[in-house]
Amino acid sequence: MFLLNRLTASHKFQRPGILIILSTFLFCGHNTAYGNDIHPLRITKLSCEYQQNPLLVVSDTPLFGWQLQSDQQEAAQSAYTIEIYTRIKGKEAKIWDSGKVQSGQSQRVKYHGLETLERGRVYRWRVKAWDTRNNSSEWSDMNSFRMAPSETELKAEWIGAIDKKDAHIPEGRTYHALAASSEAAEKWRNTHPLSKRSIYLRKEFSVDKKINEAIIYVSGLGHYELSLNGKKVGDSQFDPMWSDYDKTIYYNAYDVTHSLQQDNAIGVLLGNGFFNQQGGRYIKMQVSFGPPTLFFKLHITYTDGTKQEIPSDESWKYSLSPLVFNDMYGGEDYDARLERKGWDSYGFDESDWLPVVVQNAPNGRLTPQVTASVKIMETYTPKSVRKVGDAYVFDMGQNLSGFPMIKVSGKSGDKVRLTVGENIHQDGSVNQSQSGSPYYYEYTLRGDKEETWRPRFSYYGYKYIQADGVKPEEVQSHFVYNSSVQTGRFRCSNEIFNEAHRLIVNAIKSNMHAVFTDCPHREKLGWLEQVHLNGPGLFYNFDLTTFAPKIMRDIRDAQLPNGLVPDIAPEYVIFEGGFRDSPEWGSTAVFLPFIYYRFYGDKSLITEYYDVMKRYVDYLSTTATDHIVSHGLGDWCDYRKDQPYGPSQNTPVPLSASTHYYMVVDYLAQAAGITGNVNDHTHYANLREKIKEAFNKEFFDENSRQYGTGSQASNALPLFAGIVEPEYKQAVLDNLVKDIEEKGYRLSTGDVGNRYLFQALADNGLNEVMYKMHNHREVPGYGFQLQFGTTTLTELWDPRDGASWNHFMMGQIEEWFYKSLAGITTEDYSGFQNIVIAPEPVGDLKFVEASHDTLYGTISVNWRIEGNQFKMDLFVPHNCTAKVYLPQQGDHTSVGSGHHSFTTTLIMS
Repeated sequence: MFLLNRLTASHKFQRPGILIILSTFLFCGHNTAYGNDIHPLRITKLSCEYQQNPLLVVSDTPLFGWQLQSDQQEAAQSAYTIEIYTRIKGKEAKIWDSGKVQSGQSQRVKYHGLETLERGRVYRWRVKAWDTRNNSSEWSDMNSFRMAPSETELKAEWIGAIDKKDAHIPEGRTYHALAASSEAAEKWRNTHPLSKRSIYLRKEFSVDKKINEAIIYVSGLGHYELSLNGKKVGDSQFDPMWSDYDKTIYYNAYDVTHSLQQDNAIGVLLGNGFFNQQGGRYIKMQVSFGPPTLFFKLHITYTDGTKQEIPSDESWKYSLSPLVFNDMYGGEDYDARLERKGWDSYGFDESDWLPVVVQNAPNGRLTPQVTASVKIMETYTPKSVRKVGDAYVFDMGQNLSGFPMIKVSGKSGDKVRLTVGENIHQDGSVNQSQSGSPYYYEYTLRGDKEETWRPRFSYYGYKYIQADGVKPEEVQSHFVYNSSVQTGRFRCSNEIFNEAHRLIVNAIKSNMHAVFTDCPHREKLGWLEQVHLNGPGLFYNFDLTTFAPKIMRDIRDAQLPNGLVPDIAPEYVIFEGGFRDSPEWGSTAVFLPFIYYRFYGDKSLITEYYDVMKRYVDYLSTTATDHIVSHGLGDWCDYRKDQPYGPSQNTPVPLSASTHYYMVVDYLAQAAGITGNVNDHTHYANLREKIKEAFNKEFFDENSRQYGTGSQASNALPLFAGIVEPEYKQAVLDNLVKDIEEKGYRLSTGDVGNRYLFQALADNGLNEVMYKMHNHREVPGYGFQLQFGTTTLTELWDPRDGASWNHFMMGQIEEWFYKSLAGITTEDYSGFQNIVIAPEPVGDLKFVEASHDTLYGTISVNWRIEGNQFKMDLFVPHNCTAKVYLPQQGDHTSVGSGHHSFTTTLIMS
């Protein structure tokens, strides 16, 4: 049960020299019956499949949810009713009335009507609720959802400029050019030039009747920009999402009902993305699933009931676009002299355009994209500009994932090259030595009075922009990341912690795209270990209800026939050894469904991906010798001053690998119980005990009372996992703390060991040790990075060691900020309907302010120390309850929803 993270054994107020009198004052907000001045129960934030008014609902039995609002303390739902409507023969018809259901459930309410929901049809729904006093709400506002279309409705051709068989594209997935043979490199040089060029595609059509609705379904690979009548449709970037295109291809939906005219033109700009990564400039890898290609289908329904379809087919035309080079790892070149004004408007002269080629469809299954899209989320302007030789270097103030936007003027044919990077050389020029080089954007002017441009299909991680050639008159940086809503906020009286939180959150944003990448420049790959090791921190900070299922699908698509889950998903490039097969990475396939279950109360990932989980565990069993697994990377990038980078140095790799083997077997046994696989449950529960026995025999030294080398990770891993026998637990814990103390309260863990060290301490009431271990500005530590002007978390504990300055993999302290310092957690899998509040005021902290948006509403904690009093203000979302553990009080206070205030008197000894 270790991933659930039980409450600490004792909730101790650990500040030395302070005793607490058990006289606690609790104040709750207004708690009277409804009167004329009290608003009744209100229904807000309706969701279907965790989305508001979604256009692509896949499930035949979708989940509905809503939040309750009330001026009443301890408001809770006792019953609800849902109604669903749709238009049949031009009239609104009710197709489901749940009746009054006696239930407090307000999330994950499943449709169970008798009528099958029709593919492609739009439905409207509303809900009413009753509280425990039988007071009813008004009906909610009407919300809608549209069922994803059937495969028949999606029939259209894939079109482009050249078919894959004519493009001479090599098969397979290779590593970067240094590892590729000269023969392979020559094959990539011999691909047809048209196979990697960005193209325009267009189609005109007319409508002559009144439109009821118009929906576009589109997938442009690698990425597309869609326009209708000269205006961009939607605000997303880099759609559709990355995937293993041999298995899954995502498509998007847009409602354009109010955008159509009598005469219309569709325009599409295609770029390469990871679908067609042929390489150029900086080459990380070379893999192509085919040349750029478009799938498109517009469904129009008229008010008289007739329909019209505009599919992608041989009637479309294409032309080369001004985007003469685009590559995920190399950048973009744009020649504005090649622009075709009005190309995506009706009536444009397309006489010199070419008919498209109808291509063979990619191998992957066309799948609705329900995950939130990547968008331009923030914009920054320069903090300073400096002339370096003939170039100008702009300091944008924030390291981020994204691209620049410039305004320039000059003569036709003038150029400006934008080289972006995280750091600068001593002479002030941009330095890409840590992040993949060369990478740049180049814009050729058309000669207008003022020209504005930004890239479309490539992004990079950078803080600085170096402009060579024409000096831009205006520069901006667009911070581009996944638009999943931020759900966590944290602030305290310790500035090191506040800045660490800021670094980590910005690094998460920078690496939250179609996958959680390791870095936004050098690799942009979905390394899996950080998803579970930083999992709680990710889920506290962001709404991942639709993102996590996409990660699990990536894992399923990447899983090998023998059950191996590779370290990266999608697996665009095949690495070797531990870089492909490391248990600390592959175990995300087992851990992520349980983190999802904990935060959202939704076990669907466990049920849907049970086979994936089981096949991975069984694969690990085939690699074990006497129940010990010995391969992998171990505690990647653990800290040792003389060797700052690489596989585990302080902790034996087999110890780390076998701990993860034990944990995934334990979790699979639980998953078997959840899914009703009785025989599997028995088998894996027995296997878990055998692994535990073998582990202790192999790694535990009864004389020294420690594991492995006695390193921090060596002892923290089995402590966290529950492998340590009860009679030895305190001794192992003492040895762990002793090592930390002997190192001057400094850690020695890395990417893997951090979380287990942090939580082994927190779960055993040693938050004071955690505080001392992080409250400093020396290496290794978060505070040390701040001295170098970092604005995102760096890859290594010491930023000077020449690695990326934008990784979130070492950000595991986020879990401690929310779960321990703020005390926001849960003791079950209710999705925070049953809340636990257990704050830990340690060190010299004076206050903590934190909140987390759950499916039910926002949990807010604000505690402070004033003189000899500990005071806490708490808000519990409606339809939730909380157990409140105050410092050093063994028992808890149970409260319902609403505002609560607590005061505890402290006596200074």
